[in-house]
Amino acid sequence: MAAPRIDPLTLEVVDLIGTVVTRYHAEYERAAASHALTGAQAKVLALLALEPLPMRRIAQKLKCEPSNVTGIVDRLESRGLVERLPDPQDRRVKLAAPTEEGASTAQRLRDSLEFAREPLAHLSDDERTTLRDLLRRVLGEDPAGPA
Repeated sequence: MAAPRIDPLTLEVVDLIGTVVTRYHAEYERAAASHALTGAQAKVLALLALEPLPMRRIAQKLKCEPSNVTGIVDRLESRGLVERLPDPQDRRVKLAAPTEEGASTAQRLRDSLEFAREPLAHLSDDERTTLRDLLRRVLGEDPAGPA
């Protein structure tokens, strides 16, 4: 049985999403390299700049194995960008947290991502809200956001 044919509009939308993702990843890799980071190291540092996290949670967010995250955090720690701290809720758990230099590096990295920011600047607040809500729906999330 043949797969159902996808309409041209859907194909165009999927292709445009792919182009956006490809451009974003290419720029992200360039920005990471300009700070002597791999893309994975930059992603971990960006996550940790939002909040300290245990290794398992970082792995869940990045959809990878905790052992991979341990190696990434080890390398960031050796560069003085990340430190391990006891979790105040459970002292058996270690949280990875950015150092002052790590937080500063994450901010400079974020500031250098023009592709991630500039095209959206041309959209109104209403258009960005609509785009966000549609993307959340595509991902199967509640358009209103986390509860």
